[in-house]
Amino acid sequence: MTESRFDIVVVGAGHAGCEAALAAARMGARTALLTINLDAIARMSCNPAIGGLAKGQLVREVDALGGEMAKVIDATGIQFRMINTGKGPAMHSPRAQADKHAYHAEMKRRLEAQENLLLRQAMVTRVIVEEGAVRGVATRDGHVYNARAVILTTGTFLNAVLHFGPAIVPGGRMGEPAAEGLSESLREAGLDVSRLKTSTPPRVNGRTVNFEGLEVQQPDPQPSPFSFSTEHIDRPQVPCHVTWTNPRTHQIIRANTDRAPLYTGQLTSTGPRYCPSIEDKVVRFPDRDRHQLFLEPEGLDTLEVYCNGLFTSLPQDVQEDMVHSIKGLEGAQIMRYGYAVEYDFVPPTQLKPSLETKRVEGLFHAGQINGTSGYEEAAAQGIVAGINAARKLQGKEPLVLGRNEAYVAVLIDDLVTKGTEEPYRMFTSLAEYRLLLRQDNADRRLMRYGRDNGLISDGLWRSLQEKEAAIAAVADYIHSVRRDGRTLAQLLRRPEMGMEQLRQADPQLARLASDPAVAEQVEIEVKYEGYLSRQREQIEKFRRSESKRIPAWLDYSAIPELRGEAKEKLSAIRPASLGQASRISGISPADIAVVMVYMEGRRRLNAAPKPLETSVPGE
Repeated sequence: MTESRFDIVVVGAGHAGCEAALAAARMGARTALLTINLDAIARMSCNPAIGGLAKGQLVREVDALGGEMAKVIDATGIQFRMINTGKGPAMHSPRAQADKHAYHAEMKRRLEAQENLLLRQAMVTRVIVEEGAVRGVATRDGHVYNARAVILTTGTFLNAVLHFGPAIVPGGRMGEPAAEGLSESLREAGLDVSRLKTSTPPRVNGRTVNFEGLEVQQPDPQPSPFSFSTEHIDRPQVPCHVTWTNPRTHQIIRANTDRAPLYTGQLTSTGPRYCPSIEDKVVRFPDRDRHQLFLEPEGLDTLEVYCNGLFTSLPQDVQEDMVHSIKGLEGAQIMRYGYAVEYDFVPPTQLKPSLETKRVEGLFHAGQINGTSGYEEAAAQGIVAGINAARKLQGKEPLVLGRNEAYVAVLIDDLVTKGTEEPYRMFTSLAEYRLLLRQDNADRRLMRYGRDNGLISDGLWRSLQEKEAAIAAVADYIHSVRRDGRTLAQLLRRPEMGMEQLRQADPQLARLASDPAVAEQVEIEVKYEGYLSRQREQIEKFRRSESKRIPAWLDYSAIPELRGEAKEKLSAIRPASLGQASRISGISPADIAVVMVYMEGRRRLNAAPKPLETSVPGE
């Protein structure tokens, strides 16, 4: 048995683990990143893309906090698109197809170059816990990594099995082993463990795809970078293509549901509701005669094409028939068959908002171990866990963002407050304050937190200050200068008027608003001023409820007026504030009122003057 000593050990080098390890190391913690396979770092085991609806906002927030995902996709993306541009700015989301091999290699290189970080191939089999606190991890080869904090980012590997029709194979991904022993170790430490599933589609050889007649999805002519530090995208860009399933496809699927693990009882875990398998879509929506599919290239140095939307665990012969029934894929050669993966996760209501477990001090969880899906959700949790593990060792309070500040905060608050019984996916509809939580202003909202933790460079911070000064100067100008009796701001509020038109008519404004990012911020603030003002009022109410802290000592079982269900749920979650308590599923306004009255009664009792002690002669 050999030993090593670190401040922080991160287990797993997926998208969560990479961000956690980089953040911790950059904050001065001596960090070890342990992963089963160094050649699978930041692997895109599913869709070779970053961003999308709400996910693009998450990536820009990770970047504003000092993370790496945005920089890596800017360096390796092969098709950049801003989606939902036909809607308001709160719905705009950047998305990019990745060269998945280049993405992995670029992230691996950045990890290798990071000071304070040891990158090592090893399989962790046990978390070492003593007296309720983590002490490190042990690996299958008998090595012990002692640490004051451990971050588990195990993805889909915990006790994982792969389903190919009736065949069941142990593994966390195709060609990679499952992580065994860790789940049992977590149970021994007092944590509940449950099961989830997800699935992947087949990949085909692009040489054998007939792209003629398929709808072409072109990249944006001027790609928008993800990272606030990237000036422009200069990589080659490629198109994607759109095709559809058809009644023949659906007939093949229906004829083979008796061989589908999803319907034979072989797969019993819950899968993602918003990313279902194709067999699930065909069965659940019998009136639909077609479903949209996206044929997405996996890189510039490969012809492999990802069939997005064709997620399946059907047997391989059925996948052949299914694929060949689809327009453009009639002669396609399948290079990798689709499959389902079933894995353990730790229900996230066992976590604090810092992502530290309540049961084991110093143990943090991030990514799919918390029941989420998606690279972006994983990266967002990873950087928060990395920051908070380092802050804990520095003796600082954790970074806990409010739902009014970031999609990252909505994601984490939903997980630790409400939990999840299916793979959680981020949507704009989940954010109450999405008008203010836009992808275009993530730097203005969050970069100060990255700066406070030493993750934002002097140059980038200086650029933000210059941008803020320019925004203020432009805003002052358009609110003070008049044309035909109206201020430029009043003219800008007209639906047919844009900042570019005002710039063309006013040389001084053109000089002040020469930066497109500055002009964009001012235009959004002016055109949506009424909506933004109402949302800021809502945020103020939210802040008041969040400021009403619930003391850690409060014993819900001692509140006689509280319903049994409320006692049970509040005791399990241990909300930090009345605001968080109100978001717990099944907690009613009446329950909150009872807790408020009890807290006020205890406060008055503690504040009341104590009677003077008297003594009786002779006693």
